[in-house]
This record gives sequence, C-alpha cells and structure tokens, in this order.
Amino acid sequence: MEISTEKTRIGFIGLGIMGHSMAGHLLDAGFSLHLYNRTKSKADDLVERGAVWEDRISDLAARSDIIITIVGDPKDVEKIYLGPSGILENAGQGSMAVEMTTSDPNLAQTLFDKGLEKGIQVLDAPVSGGDLGARNATLSIMVGGEKKTFEEALPVLEIMGKNIVYQGKAGAGQHTKMANQISIAAAMVALCEAMAYVSRAGLDPETVLTCISKGAAGSWSMDNLGPRIIKGDFAPGFSIKHFIKDMGIALESGKTFDLDMPGLDLALSMYRKMAEKGLGEDGTQGLYKLYESKE
Repeated sequence: MEISTEKTRIGFIGLGIMGHSMAGHLLDAGFSLHLYNRTKSKADDLVERGAVWEDRISDLAARSDIIITIVGDPKDVEKIYLGPSGILENAGQGSMAVEMTTSDPNLAQTLFDKGLEKGIQVLDAPVSGGDLGARNATLSIMVGGEKKTFEEALPVLEIMGKNIVYQGKAGAGQHTKMANQISIAAAMVALCEAMAYVSRAGLDPETVLTCISKGAAGSWSMDNLGPRIIKGDFAPGFSIKHFIKDMGIALESGKTFDLDMPGLDLALSMYRKMAEKGLGEDGTQGLYKLYESKE
C-alpha cells in the first residue's frame, strides 16, 4: 500500500485519553480522517477541525484504507473487529488495520488470521507513554505482524510515536507490551513506597527526587509520575482500571509459559485494593494513596 496524505483515508476508533491526541496528530498531518467513538461528543473538536464522523463502525471500515483502533479491553477489540458489523467484515480487500489497544496476544493472532482470510493486513501495535507521550507524539509503539505491512504502516506510526520497533510475528507486539507492563507494575510499587518513606522521614520530596532520579533508581515513572505524586495530582495519564486489566492479561499469558510472577501478583493485589476503594479512574500513581492513608 502506498501511503500519502492526499490519497490515504484513515479511520480512527477510540478517542480516550491517548486516542484523542493520536487522532489529532494524524489530522494535523493532513490525512482524511474518519472517526468513530462510543461517546460522539469526544469527537466534536476534531470534526470542527475537518475530521469526518461516522455513525457506524461498518461505514468507517468501508471508507478507510487504514483503520486504527485503541479501545478499552479485549472484549471491546472483539466487538469492533468481529461479527457482521465489524471491521474485518466491512473493510475492503487490500486495506490495513492497526490495533493499538493493549490486549491479549492470542486475540492479536486471531485478528491477523481472520484478516488474511479477508485480504486485510492486521498489525498489533500497542503503545506506551501515557497521556504525555500521546500529546507529544513520542509514544513507544511495539508492533507484531508481517514485516512488509509494518514497513508500509511506518510513515503513519511515526506521526504518533518516536520509538517504533518491529517485534516479530502477529502477537509479538502484545507480548512486548506485557513485558512493559510487568516492569512498570513493580516499578510503581517501588516508587510509591519510596515517596511514602520520604514523607515519613520528613525529607523534602522534590530535593530527594532530583537526587535519586539521576542515579540507578531513575526511571520514566520516577521522572514523570514522581512529580505528580508530590503535587497530589492523581489524574490519569493511564488509569488504574486499565492497568489492572493489563496485569491480568500478563498473568494469564505467563501461565501459558508456566511462569510464576510473584512481583506482578503483589502489584495487582495492591491496585485491586485501589479499585475496591472506588479509585479505579485515578492514574497509576494513585497507588501512593494506599500508603498515605496509613499516615
């Protein structure tokens, strides 16, 4: 597929915390952009800027050369891709679908296989970087599927991200994202414990963070979410409820490899406590509240 802003029509489904910014970058790049979202009002500003609203997923799929999706969970992915009104039944032969939701690697393989039957190339391309990465077009994008399809899609992916890596066959992008989430889960527990320790010790948190973030303890989470914890800003760049979903997928995937992950188990149990407290819409840095509540 030859991609150009003059000829290539992009369909985009999912205008959440990250998807809205990602769609906006594609619109700014000059593509003809067709939108669908469960809540239509989230598309209003993009439509005012020139995007086209579609009332049905089937219409969006039929009118797009590339369909990009970033929705909530695997059940949402199945709903928009499969069945009579789904993407794979309505997209044209030779079109491409780029599934960017963090989802089940087995589902990614299923979509790839069913896409081949319909003459549609499907990539699994989950992202990392949260709301900041989406707004700044600096997302890390992990891609699975046919390499030729990846190479064709790369000019579009480069509009939304910076660290874009082909990981291998279908499902490889999702497996890579699971590795990412496993790493983050333990890191967030450690960061929140460290910040609670700083508070109990009576230290200045900004001074401590400036120091330890430049040493061996440094991480993306510390640089970006540590300052939010200090400010008491628990708004979601990535929400607890979605993180719980991701950790659950990772644990189930690990079972297929006969892999025990006690660190991930612990992190998941702590985040589930947050959800039980009605804090599932908080950002992942909201885990700090578990420690704060004991002060």
